[in-house]
Amino acid sequence: MHIREATAEDWPAIWPVFRKIVAAGDTYTYPPDMAEADARACWMQPAPYRTVVVLDEAGTVIGTARMNRNHQGPGSHVANAGYMVDPAHAGQGIGRALCEYSLDWARAEGYRIMQFNAVAETNVHAIRLYRSLGFEITGTLPGGFRHPARGYIALHIMHKIL
Repeated sequence: MHIREATAEDWPAIWPVFRKIVAAGDTYTYPPDMAEADARACWMQPAPYRTVVVLDEAGTVIGTARMNRNHQGPGSHVANAGYMVDPAHAGQGIGRALCEYSLDWARAEGYRIMQFNAVAETNVHAIRLYRSLGFEITGTLPGGFRHPARGYIALHIMHKIL
């Protein structure tokens, strides 16, 4: 696998992954029917932020991440990131590689903390991954996420000191 910065030309390959994950409605707080233009504006962030893609050996996009500042002003030292891996490639270490990449990016950019604002309690694979990389659950919002099968479930806020 190869991770590189995304370009505008990558969007047509990112969009199917994004759409599949968001339409499932079980991990992201984005609307499941999010329009493509809104998705692109949300995910393809301009510098100094970063969007990357993961390519397989054939050059196919199999994952993506976006990295940005989580807060403004006195909280501007806190980074945020989001990851999407094509479900057909789950369990291959792609999420871990993206998370490690984003932590390296945040450190290099001078951030002191990485914070995830909304990790659904049912997203057990992500929670396990984040904890293995040193993230802690900072707080939990009971009923903060409307899961399509489980109803109202908790959202975790997670962080890692960099």
